[in-house]
Amino acid sequence: MFAEDELLPLSALQHLLFCERQCALIHIEQLWVENLFTAQGRLMHQRVDSGGHETRRDLRVVYAMPLRSLRLGLVGKADVVEFHRLGADGWQPFPVEHKRGRPKQENWDKVQLCAQAVCLEEMLGTGVPEGALFYGRNRRRQQVVFDGALRKETLDAAARLHDLIASGRTPLPRYGKKCDSCSLKDVCLPRDMGKRFRVARYLDRMVAGG
Repeated sequence: MFAEDELLPLSALQHLLFCERQCALIHIEQLWVENLFTAQGRLMHQRVDSGGHETRRDLRVVYAMPLRSLRLGLVGKADVVEFHRLGADGWQPFPVEHKRGRPKQENWDKVQLCAQAVCLEEMLGTGVPEGALFYGRNRRRQQVVFDGALRKETLDAAARLHDLIASGRTPLPRYGKKCDSCSLKDVCLPRDMGKRFRVARYLDRMVAGG
């Protein structure tokens, strides 16, 4: 269990899984640059970030709901949490995370959503078996089941995040195709910096060998 002053942003989980260097640049070095993709995402979230709630018969919808988990050591907010009436048994929480693009093969978005579910379970004292990701590109929901494997991946990611931030060290760059869509690529310089570090290591080996 983490203390209140040890809580990290829940959104950092996706930064970590996308790229540990990006995560460190944002959350250790406090760097941020907006590009087309981040601007589109920000505009997409304006509705849900405004807060408030709606009630429609057997459905309650809460926008920008604050979240916290001392177990994961995370704090943040959910874009949308739907509460579905379960008859006399109360209400079933169902988190919905809004994303700008399209569904991914990787579990980055699912882990972030699962972390929201863990927060809700801890806060409300009830199980949250599933949620959904809403993608702006195709305007559809992707149902996500919070099974044992995804929950373990989420716990492991939260632990890695705390280890990275506690280290205070930014990982070296490793260029990949995903770097081209990163808003920090002109700060990170993954191609150039990667080459410099490879040359430096080569020179170190040559000097040591001499």
